[in-house]
Amino acid sequence: MSQLRTVQVLGGGSAGSSAHVGSLAAGLVARGVRVTVCAPSAVDRAHDFTATGARFLPVPRRSDPAAVAALRAACAGADVVHAHGLHAAARTALALSGRAVPLVMTWHTRRYAEGARRQILHLLERRAARAAAVVLAPSSDLVDRARERGARDARFAPVVVPSPRPAAFDEGKARAELGAVERPLLMAVGSLVPHHGFDVLLDAARVWRCLDPVPLLVIAGEGRDRGALQRRIRDEELPVTLIGSRDGVGELLGAADLALLPSRWEARSPLAQEALRAGVPLVATAVGGVPELVGRAAELVPYGDAEALARTVVRLLGDPAERARLAEAGRVQAACWPTEDDTIAHVLSVYDELAQPLATGRVR
Repeated sequence: MSQLRTVQVLGGGSAGSSAHVGSLAAGLVARGVRVTVCAPSAVDRAHDFTATGARFLPVPRRSDPAAVAALRAACAGADVVHAHGLHAAARTALALSGRAVPLVMTWHTRRYAEGARRQILHLLERRAARAAAVVLAPSSDLVDRARERGARDARFAPVVVPSPRPAAFDEGKARAELGAVERPLLMAVGSLVPHHGFDVLLDAARVWRCLDPVPLLVIAGEGRDRGALQRRIRDEELPVTLIGSRDGVGELLGAADLALLPSRWEARSPLAQEALRAGVPLVATAVGGVPELVGRAAELVPYGDAEALARTVVRLLGDPAERARLAEAGRVQAACWPTEDDTIAHVLSVYDELAQPLATGRVR
């Protein structure tokens, strides 16, 4: 049988989806699959897909005729095309128009919009879900949403964050760097956009600043809300530091007393996965795929409830034994998750399933 050829298509490329594609590309290449990654050049500069053994072709995140033509040319000869995200799937469906190449979509995250933009988002979800031969989703609620939007075949498929390689780690140095030598350290990570709930986190910080010593909240990430968040921190004198995007955030997270995830929605949050693997107690919102990901190994609070979040943080900071229990429970929970190899094997089985009819002339 000829070598399987697949094209991976990324749009803007969030950190989580880009890391997943990098992991997937490396694993597929190692299994003898020919992989091409199509994404904006900036995404490749950040993630270096060619280092995985894949071929990289720059394709802008646009739907104009030139960009669609470039994507169509990149997909020529592919046995399976795999788009990551709604926009990537919609553009790829357009590029594949008239071809019998199966399209797989991984629906990585849920988006929110209001007013007229909400209707546009609904139409985009329908177009992407209906165009795909198979929709893979990392949480049960996204599987249900794909089916509601008309997906022919929607399946649960965990997106695993690659485990960082063990490295020498100096917790004291990390805490000193962040300014939390003799005070509790709280850590949150994510792009600074409304649905990640950092405004609620600042509301909660107003409560725990009365503690002695005052905990320091460190937020790693960039985004359009940075200016507004920074002004609140300054005007309200909140014990919060924004450190921007950083390499080695996982190491900093390992120095924290608590990890905080206040998002409006998450599937398999990279922060939650890193925290539980590292044995860092997690306080998270009970949304999307978070409860099924963490089980009983984290404290869950309602989204948008700053008082409940603050109460939980204060209680855990005052209870070292409970933090130790959560740390151990987190490691146990993480050991039960699918591995990168499991994820790659599952995706490859989907490709084989879809490509087989083409190889035998029985086009779906």
